[in-house]
Amino acid sequence: MRLSFATSLLVLTGLSACTVGPDYKPPVAETPAAWVTKPPKEGKLDSQVTTESPDAVAWWDSFNDPELSSLIKRAHDANPDLQQAALRIEEARAQLKSVDAKNLPTVNEDSSYARTRLSPNGALDVFGGGAGGLTAQQAAALGIPANALPGSFNNIPPFDLFQTGFDASWEIDLFGHVRRQVESAEAQELGLEEARHDAMVSVYAEIARDYITLRGVQRLIAITNDNLKAQQDAYNLTHAQAQGGETSNLDVESASAEVATTAAQLPALEDQEARLINGLSQLLLLDPGALEGELAPVKAQPANPKFVAIGLPSDLAKRRPDIRRAETALHAATANIGVATAELYPKLTLSGSLGLQALRFGKLSDWGSKFYNFGPALSIPVFNGVTYANIEVQEVRQKEAALNYKTTVLGALHDVENSVSSYGAEQVRQHALQKAAEANEHSLSLARQRYQAGLSSFLDVLDAERRLYASQTDVVRSSVTIGTNLIQIYKALGGGWNLENPAEPMAAASADKPKAEQVAAAAPAK
Repeated sequence: MRLSFATSLLVLTGLSACTVGPDYKPPVAETPAAWVTKPPKEGKLDSQVTTESPDAVAWWDSFNDPELSSLIKRAHDANPDLQQAALRIEEARAQLKSVDAKNLPTVNEDSSYARTRLSPNGALDVFGGGAGGLTAQQAAALGIPANALPGSFNNIPPFDLFQTGFDASWEIDLFGHVRRQVESAEAQELGLEEARHDAMVSVYAEIARDYITLRGVQRLIAITNDNLKAQQDAYNLTHAQAQGGETSNLDVESASAEVATTAAQLPALEDQEARLINGLSQLLLLDPGALEGELAPVKAQPANPKFVAIGLPSDLAKRRPDIRRAETALHAATANIGVATAELYPKLTLSGSLGLQALRFGKLSDWGSKFYNFGPALSIPVFNGVTYANIEVQEVRQKEAALNYKTTVLGALHDVENSVSSYGAEQVRQHALQKAAEANEHSLSLARQRYQAGLSSFLDVLDAERRLYASQTDVVRSSVTIGTNLIQIYKALGGGWNLENPAEPMAAASADKPKAEQVAAAAPAK
């Protein structure tokens, strides 16, 4: 039974809608109903973590520091890591176009000229090229009338052959081989976009950490200079007293050593300050020292917001770029199984050519010189062990991608829990350090009074000075640690990447508003 052309076309269209291989199903992130980290049992928290939904896109604005916000916004366009990530996305889009183009026919235009001489001892010999012609028996055996061919081809002269035309081919995507390739390429492109988002999170967090550390170092330099001035005054006093016979040279040398010890701290701190400024310049793709005039003036460390909204664990999969990227990798791996599976199925290619051919160039434009051929080609694989092995490889890779997604979600949960725990613990520690600094400041005052009254030695003053300087340094470093721990919370939540897409969900500090519903800390899992 013969099928009409229309019927055949319908059959092919129906087959082309068939796509082999497993269809992708988005994974469900396995997350607990609530965070397990509890607030510290004792101690005051100036900044509390809440389970309210984040309502800010740019989390760095919660520090209320225009300089910090400016640095991060400038890094959005200037940072080299972000620029490289954007270029990789452009490359992936170009590759996607290349894969998608396989769905289109391929058309070529060919023109040729050849000077040809046929050998009578070659293919023409079948027709009696050099033997003077075919015998009647040979002609009858070939099904050629004896009078249809000349008796000899020895005298055929060389001739010119002009040809021009088009040839085209089109592989019908019967079983989704190309469609699965396109699906995989699209997933890979989305994965690179998430990689750029992940880079944005890291870059913004690094800028904020460096900036807060810089302000802390500048505060340490100021404290060191204050202590150095006080110690220099103490040295001047003991030196004058020694000249008047009121104290010994031992006190003078001890005071001098204390001044030198404190002065030795400054070069390292100033070097750290310069390195931090240069590091921020590099993150903004600027020359070393380009931000010196902007960042060298001493400013206070940005204050932490009163409330830090982190949402619920189930929100992580929507916000964290690395989780979203792991999901796209699973999607691509699933599609690749279909690509490999399609190799087991027949391939149908439609091809043809149309052109003009003539022995004289002037005849090439005559429609009577036309030639054409067209028709389908069907390739049916029978057995190829490599194909079956490749399917197995892709199935294993899909399992690896599924496991990677699960471990990425688990790692994200641990990141948030650990950063929240560190944030609360360091705040409690800072309060204790502040009490110690206040006590040491009072102790130094008493030590100086007792020394001047002759009730104690100068060593007591030196010890009190060392304790106070150490306490003041610890308070500043703790303050920096609290700030960097907060930044780690924002990074762990995957916040900040959607600055250019504010409609997307993201983690950020809530506005500093005394909402009653925000006071409740993250509830422990039951």
